[in-house]
Amino acid sequence: MSGDDAVDWDITPAAVWRRHRSGLRAIRRLDPVKWESLTGIEHQQQALARNTERFLAGEPSNNALLWGARGTGKSSLIKALLNRYRDQGLRIIEVDKDDLVNLPEIVDDICDLDYRFVIFCDDLSFEVGESGYKALKSVLEGSLELPPENVRVYATSNRRHLMPEFMADNLKSEMRDGELHPAEAIEEQVSLADRFGLQLSFYAFSQQVYLEAVDALFPTVKDREQLHREAIRFAAAKGVRNGRTAQQFYRQFGGGQD
Repeated sequence: MSGDDAVDWDITPAAVWRRHRSGLRAIRRLDPVKWESLTGIEHQQQALARNTERFLAGEPSNNALLWGARGTGKSSLIKALLNRYRDQGLRIIEVDKDDLVNLPEIVDDICDLDYRFVIFCDDLSFEVGESGYKALKSVLEGSLELPPENVRVYATSNRRHLMPEFMADNLKSEMRDGELHPAEAIEEQVSLADRFGLQLSFYAFSQQVYLEAVDALFPTVKDREQLHREAIRFAAAKGVRNGRTAQQFYRQFGGGQD
């Protein structure tokens, strides 16, 4: 893997696979999001931190799937995780869904290194006919060769089962001897997600949690009532309350308020 020669993991906490160069490129500008700045997802934070700390300590740990509503902090949680644990040996490699066919090659080149690697797949889902999930399956659970102990996969998705679900698939299920036997398509959909031992769900924010996220972004504003009115109006115009909306509200109105 030619691009991997340029990555010095002693000083590089994260890299991304670039298909045009068939290798890894060190990420030069990391998102500085801090663990403590995330709001409304404390349960998910605790669960992912526990799993990651076990992974870093060489204890049994799971691959993780973060699924749920858009803009609720799934990707931000992964970025904050790197910032929190990079000094403890955590390294992250981001791989786009379309490049998952290269995943076995990527893993082969890092499996003997001293660092602990999370393969990060953002916004992961598969459509009918796509085959990239087969390479992902082999890394999640191995085939003849066991998956490496220093690699875990953390993925985010809006879909719980990662693959499309159709009513026709349910209609093909049948009862045998009083037991429900799912159709093959459903088994395929569920089997991929089942390989993620840790599954964390994310939901749209309540108004209270949304305003807590806004408050965290505007710590010096004195007129909270006016701030909340503007933030609620902004979210209503977008039609969604989540962490992303709070960030966008800050980018539009932040700076100079008191």
